[in-house]
Amino acid sequence: MSERNTFVRSLHDVGLAVWSGGALMGAIGLNGSAATAKDPRERVALAAEGWKRWAPVQVAALVAHAVGGAGLILGNKGRLAAQPGSRTNTIVKLALSGVAAGTTLYSGILGRQMSQHAGEATVGTTESGGTGSPALAAAQRQQRVLQWVTPALTIVLIVLAAQQGEQQRPVAGWMQEHFHRHQ
Repeated sequence: MSERNTFVRSLHDVGLAVWSGGALMGAIGLNGSAATAKDPRERVALAAEGWKRWAPVQVAALVAHAVGGAGLILGNKGRLAAQPGSRTNTIVKLALSGVAAGTTLYSGILGRQMSQHAGEATVGTTESGGTGSPALAAAQRQQRVLQWVTPALTIVLIVLAAQQGEQQRPVAGWMQEHFHRHQ
């Protein structure tokens, strides 16, 4: 690749890193910590407050990733047209990005539904334990699964982005560099 796309690549990669890391930390750290509140009626409220504070950063990360991804596609349109492997990777990444954005959005909707029931006693942030309302229990049941789907999808996107980076390396240049280092 003769031209550099450092700015858009950085938007793409940093946006994805923040999105993935935030989703994973939220599931493990935020939801897990809120579930340990001594008062069972505070658990959902504490998690909801943390997610509310994180939401603007999450939106910014998604936008940065999308803008960076679009910039990379535009900057590499010739390569994508000529290299079927890169084109396939890009199509898969676009589809998975759409799915991950959808799971992120739906998780936010569920979180908002759960926050409307803050003050109801629960076993955990995503575990009702049968003590809350049926509406809260239904949202928690979905969120318990969904909180792991977004991190999983975004980790796959990170791997696919790494693969695309490898696809951009000129083979002759890599071989020359590799053999010069080992002589």
